[in-house]
Amino acid sequence: MKLYKIWALLLLLRLIQPVLSFAQNHNPVKREHILIDTGWRFALGHPYEVKKDFYNGTGYFSYLAKTGYGDGAADPGFDDRTWRKLNLPHDWAVEQGFDPKASLSHGFKAIGRNFPDASVGWYRKSVFIPAKDLGRKLSIAFDGVFRNSIVWVNGHYLGAEPSGYHGFEYDISDYLNYGGENVIAVRADVTIEEGWFYEGAGIYRHVWLNKTDPLHVVPNGTFVRSNINNNQAVVTASVTLKNDALENQKFDIKQSVVDASGKVVASGELQNLELNVLTEKEFTLTIPMDKPRLWDLENPYLYQLLTTISKNGEVVDEYKTTFGIRTVRFDADKGFFLNGKRIEIKGTNNHQDHAGLGVALPDELQYFRISKLKEMGSNAYRCSHHPPTPELLDACDRLGMLVIDENRLMGITDQNLAYLKKLIIRDRNHPSIISWSIGNEEWNIEGNITGTRIAKTMQAFAKTIDTTRAITAAVSGGIGNGISTTIDLLGYNYVATKNTDEQHKKYPAQFSWGTEEGSTVANRGLYVTNMVQHEIAAYDTRQNENFLSLEDGWKHYAARPYLAGMFIWTGFDYRGEPTPFGWPSVLSYFGMLDLCGFPKDNTWYLKSWWTDKPTLHLLPHWNWKGKEGTLIDVKAYSNCDEVELFLNKKSLGKKRMEPNGHLSWLVNYAPGTLEAVGFKNGKKILTDVVKTTSEPTQIAITQETIPVENSNIAILTVDVRDVSGKSVPTAVNDIDFEISGPAKIIGVGNGNPTSLEPDQFIEQVSVVRINNLKEKAISAIDDLAELATSTTDWDYAFKQERTQEFGKKVKALIYRGDFDLTDWSDQTKITFYYKSLGKEQSVYINGKKIGGQLPANKKGNVFVLDRSVLKTGKNSIAILATPILKVQSWDNINTDPGAVQVLKPAAGWKRKLFSGLAQVIIQSTGGAGDITLKASSDGLKPATLKLKR
Repeated sequence: MKLYKIWALLLLLRLIQPVLSFAQNHNPVKREHILIDTGWRFALGHPYEVKKDFYNGTGYFSYLAKTGYGDGAADPGFDDRTWRKLNLPHDWAVEQGFDPKASLSHGFKAIGRNFPDASVGWYRKSVFIPAKDLGRKLSIAFDGVFRNSIVWVNGHYLGAEPSGYHGFEYDISDYLNYGGENVIAVRADVTIEEGWFYEGAGIYRHVWLNKTDPLHVVPNGTFVRSNINNNQAVVTASVTLKNDALENQKFDIKQSVVDASGKVVASGELQNLELNVLTEKEFTLTIPMDKPRLWDLENPYLYQLLTTISKNGEVVDEYKTTFGIRTVRFDADKGFFLNGKRIEIKGTNNHQDHAGLGVALPDELQYFRISKLKEMGSNAYRCSHHPPTPELLDACDRLGMLVIDENRLMGITDQNLAYLKKLIIRDRNHPSIISWSIGNEEWNIEGNITGTRIAKTMQAFAKTIDTTRAITAAVSGGIGNGISTTIDLLGYNYVATKNTDEQHKKYPAQFSWGTEEGSTVANRGLYVTNMVQHEIAAYDTRQNENFLSLEDGWKHYAARPYLAGMFIWTGFDYRGEPTPFGWPSVLSYFGMLDLCGFPKDNTWYLKSWWTDKPTLHLLPHWNWKGKEGTLIDVKAYSNCDEVELFLNKKSLGKKRMEPNGHLSWLVNYAPGTLEAVGFKNGKKILTDVVKTTSEPTQIAITQETIPVENSNIAILTVDVRDVSGKSVPTAVNDIDFEISGPAKIIGVGNGNPTSLEPDQFIEQVSVVRINNLKEKAISAIDDLAELATSTTDWDYAFKQERTQEFGKKVKALIYRGDFDLTDWSDQTKITFYYKSLGKEQSVYINGKKIGGQLPANKKGNVFVLDRSVLKTGKNSIAILATPILKVQSWDNINTDPGAVQVLKPAAGWKRKLFSGLAQVIIQSTGGAGDITLKASSDGLKPATLKLKR
């Protein structure tokens, strides 16, 4: 009878085994792309002091020696409870103070080689992976970590990425704990700079968890091109698939073109395909389309390619690719053409940081910045000088902005070319991108044969990946040799020292444009140069003989059709490179807009000649108390035919506007009203007025427009007004900010290059370790005889190994140590994160019990401490415990009692006005309710604004 039951059970198991196998490996859930930016822990480490770097890499086996041996903060069991909680993106550099010993090019933020205590950062996060995901392919993708990052999952070393600008992705499928928690650890080291401009520090772009079927589209695995003939288009859609299954896979591919309304307008299929085990292959379809809507600057229409992979009629993967249909071409004599129409490139160069936030920008801020550039007439954006965050390119696609996508470093090694390939493959479906730049101002090679060779190789390599876009390089040295002789699309950096006509005559088939021009320096809202105070008047003035003024630079390009246009240095100010100054200037002066996006006067010059919109702008302001009768240099930027100037209703003359020019008057200052009247075809069409204001009496807050639906952030401009409501352009008041509702302030700024005020006001976390831990055997954990005696003759804790033999002799122990606390305020939160030292334990601080007869807890215990327990200075701690013993000799027994976290709340947010303005950036924290910002200042009427949501 028993034998019969056994055979029946074996037969049943054999019958259901295929079903169980199918249930484990077959998962109907399609691709998941999960943002994992929230709930991270962060702490500063150290580049060389192992104690400060949490003893990472100090084990007998390092993480490079044995698989799964991540130690210190890379160990999944590491206790990170005392670390600061935060969400990504995060830039720890912007949180640091300023220091004259820090890097000038990086804005004097106190990070880098001279500041080792702030140059390494650690991040940790726990992610639950459901048991049902077993059999799928899971990976973790980082859009950008600055820099020199190392990543572990569950103690398994995944890899290192030296560059802070390239995204990277690791397959973690086989390392995971399915049905449980999984720990991600990241170490970033900014000791060495990668660029010569502010670069930030940390995980400053998004992080994603990707889940797919074993048969799936590889990351960035589609490439969409289009040919247009009259009212017809042929879309060529390539997709690269990978079979990560351990058996061959048969499948079908369907590619569908979906319009902006969600309607499928064209499609194609490939059937009866097969991929071998652990291989990948590209498959290509051509899809005819009728009456395609084209992507252009005024109507940036976008389609989506839906790639569907099916096995036996069931969909196993879907991959969505946003793209646009358009034609681009360069002509050596006529410039650049979009959809067959000549477009004059009116571009700007930009780095990626913003006021208050450093490089950790919310996605919506990309749209705000691009919209500000478009307002002044710009139609092109150069990613200076590295691959951008993907969301920047999304904003350019959706708002209609052309892009130069730029490689970080020239070279021909496998790594150099792999970086270039990664850039092109990631970004090639963006219709906004019209050119790949292989490099910028490589002074050591750009004018010699080495540069020629490298440029030739990189250009040819780029064309093996994408033939639809021109390859450019930006050259600032001499032309006529080196890179300038071999690059398809020559980028001129500053024509004041170059003869573009000679180069065009010598190389008549070469395309060309200005990759950098202008480089004018100015403070927003200041009109008197004071070099001692690091103040430069906001007039368009040539910096030196190596550069042209903005106006002269534009006139050079506008007069030469063979030049496709130019990119101004720069659109926005940025941290670092405070030319022509050093400390204490911490921002550049180059921007048409300051670091907040507040326009300098030069933006109206560009708006006059870069747009068809009637424009008239007067400068300077008209607050010159004490300078009555002094000549003031007054300028008008306008595209009107004529402009007449009035002071207190008295005409100072009408002048005719030169194309691409401006008008000037010298005016004896008298308080009152300065008015400009613009005429077109003899008719008055515009006026602009600047008025003398009185002292400020009130604060005003204005919410800026962000061209994004349901924006998660708000950008607010703060100024002060006089009694009649006029904004005071010279105000420098200190403003305090207070927010209520489900939101938080994430950054403040004012665009002042010499401001050393904090960009952010964050909670301060410090960790206090337990010192001088000693031990003594006692009879039981309720034996309090040794709670306050001298420990002079006690052993240092854990001197004796916790063997089974030790347990026979010692039934209980008392551990005693101490920790130091400086004075703290009532708002300070002090927490002891205890890690079990015994099977059962009681904990005392300064003789007072805070926990009694606690069982061992792998997650530890948490005690929030108050003043009744603590004192300023040295505090004692005692732990009475039954010992935890080793079962095997190699077992690790916890010897760390934990640590005390001292959390000081953030100080109140504040900022001084600069030239009358400041900016506040607010981010929603989720939830219902009104969000209100209050701004106040001594002697002024406060302002309160309820945010639009």
